[in-house]
Amino acid sequence: MSAATTARPAQQSADVPVRKADARLHRGVGRWFVLALAGLFALGMLAPFVIMAMNAFKSAADYSQNGPLSLPTEIYTTGLVNFWTRTNFPVKLFNSILISGLVAVFGTLLSLVTAYAIGIGRIKGRVWIVAVFLIANMLPQEAIIYPLFTMANAVGLSNSQWSVIIIFTVIQSAFGIYLLSSVMGTFPVELLEAAALDGAGRFRILWSVVYPILRPTLGVLMVFFFIWTWNEFFIPLVMLTSNDTQTVPIALASLQGDRMMDAPTTNAGALVSLLPALVFFLIFQRTLTRGVTAGSVK
Repeated sequence: MSAATTARPAQQSADVPVRKADARLHRGVGRWFVLALAGLFALGMLAPFVIMAMNAFKSAADYSQNGPLSLPTEIYTTGLVNFWTRTNFPVKLFNSILISGLVAVFGTLLSLVTAYAIGIGRIKGRVWIVAVFLIANMLPQEAIIYPLFTMANAVGLSNSQWSVIIIFTVIQSAFGIYLLSSVMGTFPVELLEAAALDGAGRFRILWSVVYPILRPTLGVLMVFFFIWTWNEFFIPLVMLTSNDTQTVPIALASLQGDRMMDAPTTNAGALVSLLPALVFFLIFQRTLTRGVTAGSVK
């Protein structure tokens, strides 16, 4: 074997670490570029919240003289106190937590049971049924508010939180049924047949086989249903007419008058109204992440 032949493999082996180092360098540059873009996007998303927090602690005179983008000259908490007392915020907060929490639980449970009948029960016309739920989820609230208000009055649920809970349980579950029935339609038939051969009934299969697999997805639905219901304004505004039953978004809207608006008090109310939903999201952030990244079948 000649010296040139023995030198060629040695040179190739020496080039391999260099190529790997170059590839790592290029990957590192790409990661830093993506991270910089994500950081800029995060700053853009946080900018409105920072401006809201700054204006929440300004006086009306400071806001009118220096504008919304200036730092407060002093910590002014009168706006927070005014919002808390004028809107009776603890009552509104309790109503929002009650309505959003019950809708999240009931809507997820209704979505699971109904989607199980459609996706795994293999009922006839399930494609059309899923299409109906999808269309129902697209209906504007303005188109259904009058019949909903009339039915609530007819059954004695006028100005009751239960009217809003029932309405949003059905509305939110329309999306949940569409999503879960599509997922359940792809379940392995062998897995379900094995459970049936072991003597499991339909409800046993639901709670022992289907539910453990879908638990991350159900957690995501609960988080979404809670946040969506928390932010709802139009239907609670029409259905809930007294201060004792209204929710946080309605309390925030009540601060605006016909010809004037107290901007610091409004920003303070928006900040206080945001905090409970933000705390809920941070608590269940891991559940949301698990649900998004979970595999379809374990």
